[in-house]
Amino acid sequence: MELIHAVRGFVTSLLFLLLWSKCEGRESELNYVTCGSLVKLLNTRHNVRLHSHDVKYGSGSGQQSVTGVENADDANSYWQIRGRPNRPCQRGAAIKCGQAIRITHMKTGRNLHTHHFSSPLSNNQEVSAFGENGEGDDLDLWTVQCEGVHWERDEAVRFKHVGTDVFLSVTGEQYGHPIRGQREVHGMSSSNQHNWWRTMEGVFIQPSQELIRHDEL
Repeated sequence: MELIHAVRGFVTSLLFLLLWSKCEGRESELNYVTCGSLVKLLNTRHNVRLHSHDVKYGSGSGQQSVTGVENADDANSYWQIRGRPNRPCQRGAAIKCGQAIRITHMKTGRNLHTHHFSSPLSNNQEVSAFGENGEGDDLDLWTVQCEGVHWERDEAVRFKHVGTDVFLSVTGEQYGHPIRGQREVHGMSSSNQHNWWRTMEGVFIQPSQELIRHDEL
């Protein structure tokens, strides 16, 4: 009888540990930015969200402009996290530190992009939104620079451009008409306080295809 009780106790403890391990793993999954997630990205130094709209640059490439806005509620600040064109990431998979991704503007379907044009205000490297229906070219790729193994949702990270080695940055220059008050977003060659970004509002997709809502959408 004592042996039966001991076996039952062992089995109960084992089941508890397995369930606890599963819950812990599930909780850690929810801490990561994942492939397919729709997010707003905040520049932590200047407190503006990465933004775009169907307004073209009047100089440089003439492509769709990318700016930073203070308004947290603007729907034009949502971006989808996607994999490389020839190596798509699995929907809901956690994005790894060092992984190359595309960042696609939700409203216009154009990808975050940079190239060797000067930005209009600071004379750094212009950042634009490029392509159609989520498809552009090899200058749409950015690597996520973070510590650890995966990109954590509450972690400040940098985005380094694969093709030109610049960092996605904001240094505070403001536009006039027709996008008055919005900040210039550009590429800088050095890593510094101006190129830290953190995910804010959004919909985070998990491997089970469930949608995890964060604040508003």
